[in-house]
Amino acid sequence: MTHAADSSSVLRRSGRPETAAPKEPRIGFEGRMMAPGLLLLAALSIVPFLALIAMSFSHVGLLGGVRLEPVGVGNWERFFTDADMWMSWLRTVIYFVLTVGLEMLLGVGIALCLYRVLRGRNILLSLILLPMFAAPVIVGLLGRYLTDSTFGLYAWMLRSLGFSGDILGDPTTAFAAVVLMDVWEWTPLIALITLAGLSSVPQSVREAAAVDGAPGWMTLRYIVFPAISNVLLVALLIRSMDAIRYFDIIWVTTNGGPADATKIVPIRLYETAFRFFDFGYAAAIGLAMLAFSIFIARTFVRLLDTRGLTR
Repeated sequence: MTHAADSSSVLRRSGRPETAAPKEPRIGFEGRMMAPGLLLLAALSIVPFLALIAMSFSHVGLLGGVRLEPVGVGNWERFFTDADMWMSWLRTVIYFVLTVGLEMLLGVGIALCLYRVLRGRNILLSLILLPMFAAPVIVGLLGRYLTDSTFGLYAWMLRSLGFSGDILGDPTTAFAAVVLMDVWEWTPLIALITLAGLSSVPQSVREAAAVDGAPGWMTLRYIVFPAISNVLLVALLIRSMDAIRYFDIIWVTTNGGPADATKIVPIRLYETAFRFFDFGYAAAIGLAMLAFSIFIARTFVRLLDTRGLTR
């Protein structure tokens, strides 16, 4: 009787799966091999960041060697009370809204037009993507020559329409010119990303909407745009991170002028550091730009997280 009870208990134990204890995560051979590279990457990132923080609370002397003279919050007090700096931030925000907004509108429009093209789409897409492969410095030089008041093509076209001024010599037209140069270069990127998102929209759903008699604008509003909204959000994040710190085109074309009309924060940061050699104040400006970039990035990541795209 005892033997039968022992046998039944053994059968019950053998039929019940045992839950294995969770194993402690171990750093394998790959982790140990990656450790030196990760430590070097951390050092190259953390050490300059800490040095930048220290510089923002110091006056950086260059005569007789680099030395830091503590000034407390003097650089930050100057940053928050500098009227010219706040005007640069205002220009940066306007530049950011105009460039990113126009690129999103034009990029989505171009992608929708290309999506309807059946023959020659690859050739048209290759031609549209050409500006994106040019270096921003080349784009700035090209725009500078095209807008030259003596021999520029765009200047000649505007003169035929009644505009006789210098495009890059007037504050309003100079700001509009650098915005349009940036839009010309990076609109193809938005078009490419949007076209990739459009290819994932089920064709059967669009055909069903057409059979039901839905107008084109209703198909775009209720079917196409909801389907590619996540792709558009990612494209907006990519361009926003680049537009905040844009430098090349403005520096090559206008150098921040005329009358500081195009002097956005990156241009002022460069001048403060490498023209006036005020590295302490430049460090404060750079940290403020970093905080603004993190704020923009976190906003988009939060939007992506609500849609479940960060999991």
